Amino acid sequence: MPELAADDFISIDDDPAGDSSAPEQARWRVLIVDDDHEVHEATVFSLGKTVIEGRRLEFLHAASAAEALAILRQEDDIAVIMLDVVMEREDSGLELVRRVRDELARSDVRIVLRTGQPGYAPELQVIRDYDINDYKTKSELTLTRLTTTLATAIRSYRQLHDLAAGRRGLETMALSFAELFGQRDLRGLGRTVLQQAAALLGGSVSGLLVLADACRVDQDSSARAMRAPDGAEPAPTASGLRVLAALGDFDVDAQLSPTLLARLHACLAQARNIHGDCSTQLCLGGPGGVTGVVHLQTSRSLSEIERRLLDVFAINAAASVENARLVEALDRQAFADPLTRLPNRACFIAAIDQELAARAPLTGQHVALFDLDRFSEINDALGHRLGDLLLGEVARRLGSAAPTALLARVGPDVFGLLGDAAALAPDTLLAVLAVPFVIEGFALSLRATLGCADLRLTDDGGRGALRAATIALNIAKRRNRGGFADYSRAMAAEREESLALLNDLRAAIRGEHDLQLFYQPQIELCSGRVIGVEALLRWRRHGGDFVRPDHFIPLAERSGLIVDLGAWVLDAALAQIYEWEARGISGLRMSINVSLAQFRSASFLPLVEERIRRLALPAGCVELEITESMAMLGADSLIETLGRLKALGLSIAIDDFGAGFSSLAYLQQLPVDRLKIDRAFVTALSQPTSGQPIARMIVDLGRALGLVVIAEGVETAEQEAQLITMQCAEAQGYLYARPLPAAEFERWLAARSLPAAAASAARQ
Repeated sequence: MPELAADDFISIDDDPAGDSSAPEQARWRVLIVDDDHEVHEATVFSLGKTVIEGRRLEFLHAASAAEALAILRQEDDIAVIMLDVVMEREDSGLELVRRVRDELARSDVRIVLRTGQPGYAPELQVIRDYDINDYKTKSELTLTRLTTTLATAIRSYRQLHDLAAGRRGLETMALSFAELFGQRDLRGLGRTVLQQAAALLGGSVSGLLVLADACRVDQDSSARAMRAPDGAEPAPTASGLRVLAALGDFDVDAQLSPTLLARLHACLAQARNIHGDCSTQLCLGGPGGVTGVVHLQTSRSLSEIERRLLDVFAINAAASVENARLVEALDRQAFADPLTRLPNRACFIAAIDQELAARAPLTGQHVALFDLDRFSEINDALGHRLGDLLLGEVARRLGSAAPTALLARVGPDVFGLLGDAAALAPDTLLAVLAVPFVIEGFALSLRATLGCADLRLTDDGGRGALRAATIALNIAKRRNRGGFADYSRAMAAEREESLALLNDLRAAIRGEHDLQLFYQPQIELCSGRVIGVEALLRWRRHGGDFVRPDHFIPLAERSGLIVDLGAWVLDAALAQIYEWEARGISGLRMSINVSLAQFRSASFLPLVEERIRRLALPAGCVELEITESMAMLGADSLIETLGRLKALGLSIAIDDFGAGFSSLAYLQQLPVDRLKIDRAFVTALSQPTSGQPIARMIVDLGRALGLVVIAEGVETAEQEAQLITMQCAEAQGYLYARPLPAAEFERWLAARSLPAAAASAARQ
């Protein structure tokens, strides 16, 4: 190796003060592997005082590949290997590289090959195949080049090491998140935070978690009333800080030093993380401001990546502390109502669970819900303070009326009782309200409704029992307000069936496999010609029986599914009329019903416009039916929307006309084409004294307004004859055909067309 001149010395130091201030423990470890002893001495002599990125160098030595491998097995923080290619064998150096990468899996350590005998391995091939940083001949390694090469390798190692450390840190934090958020008490959380921080940094870490004085730790919450306390509340220091947890050299009860107090207060005051040389303060902030500080003491300076990881960790630790505080605050009230001091809903459910577990088989235990009717009106009239006093008096009377029962407040104006049937006799309980209450001079009369459930008829523990009583209470409110109802399994079955029906309907809309359109023909009365169809939705549940439309349509309206259901009907009907037009079945008008919710939906008009323009359907072949009540809403937006629909070539019909209260003046303003006589008036045509005048009036009105009139629900020839006499233009009903699936309608239409075609041919 050539002599290294002193004037060739280059120090690569990003920190100008690094040579004098770099801590002794912070050194880059470099392994020199060479069978030439002078190479070791010359390298150490030349680079012994070099500082690279603020850290000095520490050299390890090996005279052979075997010695180097042994060192690498024991030492895991070697940054660079300066390796001679030719030692015991010509390929000793390259073989060592292979074992370092493959056998030891040390992908981060950087390798600089040095050789005094160039040509043994092609330079580019070696760099590509063996993942080395550089390949130099010893003759070209001046001090400047050697230092530059080493600095480049160390920087590469640091970047790889930081990436790996960051990945490990993120994995550690990911694993710790669940544990942090799983802690329900602050003391346990404090210990976990410190342990997780120590695991994140590795090595020897001591720490404290302190809370600001306002962040009080409650160790005697109502939720733990039946559990042993887990320790006294941490006492505040004179500085207003409370030590929640300690790790390593620190102790929860130890006096905090002035220096440490100053650091903690600085972190609180600045509301940010502070990273010192071997000391870190992590700020724990919450919605109400800074709540605490995590102080960490390490035996070394932290890297930049470690500091960033701690910054992320602090965010999660702060959220965990806030979560634990909220849990403990809620925990204090988990089993007690603060107003009446009665057990609350959660405690009531737990008590039912205990009763169910203790009594097997059950012997007539009941749950009752006592709901004060219109209690909110008293609160509104007299204020919540008097309302609270009234609730307390109700609780007192109920307790006296059922002294052996468990009494709880399970809702704002609902009390729950658990006891045997005799203790919860409905007449006895409802009688507690017979005498008016006198609250601060006000005589207040109350009434209540009662829902009762026998535990033998309920499932799913306390919650199921409470649910059963609630079902009975709701039925009592609908049918017998001020009285009571006893739960039966039939009540639950009815409720569950409605929910199941709703879920199945939702699935049917998504899957589109159980829904189907039937088509009922519409007839021109003067000629008998089929001029249109009305699309009517049918639902075959699970491919089995059909569900009655008057059963599932109201359910869809109450749940809001009617908008999606209406969109499905629109798409299916337009697709059918498009298919018929393409197959030559033309001249038909497709009438599609539109609900109020669908019509008001912001997506309705854009949906219709997009479908009509995409399908390019002939004008007049699609009609939208709206109800008379919708037409009479009187909003300018309705007229505008109808106008835009008409501009697309659609016609508009008012369905069930005559059943509402139409304003003739307003009706004249609507851009509609057709009035549809409500089937009730068509049915009444068989009774001329009651039905004919109304039907005739609607026909005359339509003719006067220039509107076509169609009668629905025509079932007899007599009704048809009267409608023709009235000059009603169109009709539909069972007289002509029931609603039919598309294929059956096509066969019906073809069969009806044959006689008409034959008669036409005969006339010719």
